[in-house]
Amino acid sequence: MPNRSINALYIDDDATLGRLVQRMLTRHNYVVEHVETAGDGLARAAAGGFDVIILDHDLGTASGLDVLAALAGSADAPAVIYVTASSELSIAVTALKAGAIDYVVKTVGDDFEVLLRAALEHAVVKTRLTRAREQAEREVRAARDRAVTLLAEVNHRVANSLSLVGSLVRMQANSVEDPGAKAALAETQARITAIGNLHRSLYTSDDVRAVELAGYLRSLLDEFAQSLAGSGQMPVIRFEAEPVLAKTDKAISIGLIATELVTNALKYAYPSGEGEVRVRLSRDGESATLDVVDDGIGWTGTGTVKGTGLGSKIVRAMAKSLATELRYEDTGGRGTRAVMVLSLAELAPAAIEAA
Repeated sequence: MPNRSINALYIDDDATLGRLVQRMLTRHNYVVEHVETAGDGLARAAAGGFDVIILDHDLGTASGLDVLAALAGSADAPAVIYVTASSELSIAVTALKAGAIDYVVKTVGDDFEVLLRAALEHAVVKTRLTRAREQAEREVRAARDRAVTLLAEVNHRVANSLSLVGSLVRMQANSVEDPGAKAALAETQARITAIGNLHRSLYTSDDVRAVELAGYLRSLLDEFAQSLAGSGQMPVIRFEAEPVLAKTDKAISIGLIATELVTNALKYAYPSGEGEVRVRLSRDGESATLDVVDDGIGWTGTGTVKGTGLGSKIVRAMAKSLATELRYEDTGGRGTRAVMVLSLAELAPAAIEAA
């Protein structure tokens, strides 16, 4: 037992036994306060300062079980040792179910002292260990909350910084005359926006480990369409999606791929500058599928790549990081359909989905 005195509250209507227990436990480093009624016992327990309560079953006009029921409503109530003169096991079982940590049967002789001290030592040690664990858990939760708050702030600042960089790129694009340079800067801005929107999704998310792809891609494509409209183009980008959860690094790759595919569709499928691009995210069993479809002049993934080829390189690199590849399917007529099948196990392990 610890060196400091153990403060015990003894609730028993028998004044003689109360004095006896006080003398008995004082010899073993206990400070015992005795009260004779349930009301006085509850009042002293509420005042605090006790490591353990010794509670008698028969309190005259009340029962120790009534006191246990009242103590059960207090989160910081001390551990309770239930004392009964009856050897009926049902009383002990009822007391333990009501919240007592242990029970002792009153006996004549030294057995009662030995049993009571053993129960008290067990109760005090268990209570201190429980409270230490609860304190440690509170500290861990507080540290986690601080970390989550800081991480959200980091994502907020990163999103704002990337938004500023995107604006600077747009301003640069507006100041140049060369069409090729304008197009390259516009594509760069779209890539920056893809990453910035992810960080924006993270600081508004309850779990920064994962991103809901449907909402992320929708916000990404909406902002992409608005940026094109601001430059004089009026694209039609339709999007539909089923809920798919992805780890943050995987979501960045998917967002960049979607941006590149939509950019290519708008640049090369419609020479006149008018047309529709349909983006769909669906899931089936253990996989999810990203489709980007247009009704333009058509391309099957073979032949000469238009432009610098940087977009194709980005798509291939991102697809490789997702353990998949992009394929082009025959649409049966005009248009192009780019398809990428994603493993849900690769996107978001079961531990994140369950969370």
